[in-house]
Amino acid sequence: MSRLAQTAGLTDVQQEILSTVRDFVDKEIIPVATELEHRDEYPQAIVDGLKELGLFGLMIPEEYGGLGESLLTYALCVEEIARGWMSVSGIINTHFIVAYMLKQHGTQEQKDHFLPRMAAGDIRGAFSMSEPALGSDVSAITSKAVKDGEEYVLNGQKMWLTNGGTSSLVAVLVRSDEGHPEGTAPHKSMTTFLVEKEPGFGEVRPGLTIPGKIDKMGYKGVDTTELIMDGLRIPADRVLGGVTGRGFYQMMDGVEVGRVNVAARGCGVAQRAFELGVRYAQQRHTFGKAIAQHQAIQFKLAEMATKVEAAHAMMVNAARKKDSGERNDLEAGMAKYLASEYCKEVVEDAFRIHGGYGFSKEYEIERLYREAPMLLIGEGTAEIQKMIIGRRLLEEYRFQG
Repeated sequence: MSRLAQTAGLTDVQQEILSTVRDFVDKEIIPVATELEHRDEYPQAIVDGLKELGLFGLMIPEEYGGLGESLLTYALCVEEIARGWMSVSGIINTHFIVAYMLKQHGTQEQKDHFLPRMAAGDIRGAFSMSEPALGSDVSAITSKAVKDGEEYVLNGQKMWLTNGGTSSLVAVLVRSDEGHPEGTAPHKSMTTFLVEKEPGFGEVRPGLTIPGKIDKMGYKGVDTTELIMDGLRIPADRVLGGVTGRGFYQMMDGVEVGRVNVAARGCGVAQRAFELGVRYAQQRHTFGKAIAQHQAIQFKLAEMATKVEAAHAMMVNAARKKDSGERNDLEAGMAKYLASEYCKEVVEDAFRIHGGYGFSKEYEIERLYREAPMLLIGEGTAEIQKMIIGRRLLEEYRFQG
């Protein structure tokens, strides 16, 4: 166990879960991650191992067959998994956002139907907000649901679905004007639909096509896809929560959990980069001594370790705030912003410590260097986080003049 990124006040159960996950990461993920990543291969054996450990049910309540653990436990597990390979943490993140949205907002029938099979890992979740021309402007969604008898007909194109191919349940946010008069604020006329589908690519159910994997710079192994709806018919009982017009709020609640997750991923990747950097600095010799003995390298290691520690502390604080039932958008935004920026900087410093070898695909740091940038844009860009943080600060510190 390393000195850095320790978490005070954990229960024996939490410590046991984390110890099991760390052991799994060290034995089953780190030795194969770089090879699988270079082949852009889905880590099926790793996913099966996570399923066996019960991690797909980590935050799902015990009454539905899950472990009923806190967001903090989940975030600390994500940190460990991202330390091994960030793509694997992405596979469980989207699953958990959907499970969390079901737990918080689903009808009793929806919870009973989906959560036990999600806890077992038999149903894998994905969620879909973004569209090709959308970026961070969720209010500009154009995909639409129109009521037709006891069903809704969905049309439109969605973008950037993590697990788009491998998932069997997608929470899709679309515009639904039914019951909302002309001029209603955009965020009040959106609905989340629970779309069941077959895993795979092509037409995965009538009216629903997953074209194929998007080729990416990093974050490989996990499939990132588009989703095209063309006359997709969804029964009314698959509106999340049973009422239209609440989709935006449901998605934002899920994304708060997702932002803590991205912060945890940043912490995990930064920890691994520090481990690689501090180890290499003690092995590599120049001018007659290990480069770790050069003050320039010691300064880098000091800065890297401080950033790892600070990001971890903020991530833990954001998770604990959500677990306490309090609003945590400010803390989650700050944690996500800081952890992703620090992750990029720690990875770059580890890359510099490796010198020319950092540019070689033989060395793990090369993979981390391509993975870190995704955290700067996933679950809302750094600029969006700063907007959220700024607005919330102005609410909290409103000038009474």
